[in-house]
Amino acid sequence: MASDSSLLYDLPAITLRRISVSEMSNNVYLLTAKKSGVQVLIDAADDAGAIRGLLAEAAQDTPCPLELSAVLTTHSHWDHIRALEELLGSPASGSGAGISSRPESAAGAEDAGTIEAEKNVTIDRRLSHGESLSYDGIALNVIHLRGHTPGSVAFVYRVEDGPTHIFTGDSLFPGGVGKTWGKEDFSSLIDDVEARLFAEYEDDTIIHPGHGDPTTLGAERASLPAWRERGW
Repeated sequence: MASDSSLLYDLPAITLRRISVSEMSNNVYLLTAKKSGVQVLIDAADDAGAIRGLLAEAAQDTPCPLELSAVLTTHSHWDHIRALEELLGSPASGSGAGISSRPESAAGAEDAGTIEAEKNVTIDRRLSHGESLSYDGIALNVIHLRGHTPGSVAFVYRVEDGPTHIFTGDSLFPGGVGKTWGKEDFSSLIDDVEARLFAEYEDDTIIHPGHGDPTTLGAERASLPAWRERGW
């Protein structure tokens, strides 16, 4: 089916595409449901034009008309939300430029207010740990990973007869957890990552971080004690 540089995975029910944007090399992820054309974007980090191009590239992934149904945000840091206002539109302007109707916006409950204040957008869904999201062929589960920000969340996509995919934002990377600001935040993050990711999912689970390349839980599992020992 699809084949170009933004395509990461051609899965049975969806395609997963990614681009890297800005001087911070932020990852922007796009899930497109093959049977409905529905799209879910994770982290509108920057460069709305490039993101619109990513949305359009997925036309080759489905025979259905494309519809961006949701823009999900992993956390409130500035480098992950710079294109959010243009894609969503301000509260007064309705849909964002280049999008036929306004997609739903969602972020962790504890981060949503910060995002709204910084970017002049409305966050429609304030997410909690264990919540489920469903968009006509794309089902995701929410994991709250406290520490990098108060409301950081990861999004879980399960594949029947295949590895699970988890979009972790800046909470888990190849080689360690995300940056924290103090021992309490680090302890919170490492505890959540261990209990809510490593203890719950198989080693073949694919981790898609907010920056850089994917990894798997199996590739990182043996390093957990060393991460705790070093404190970052």
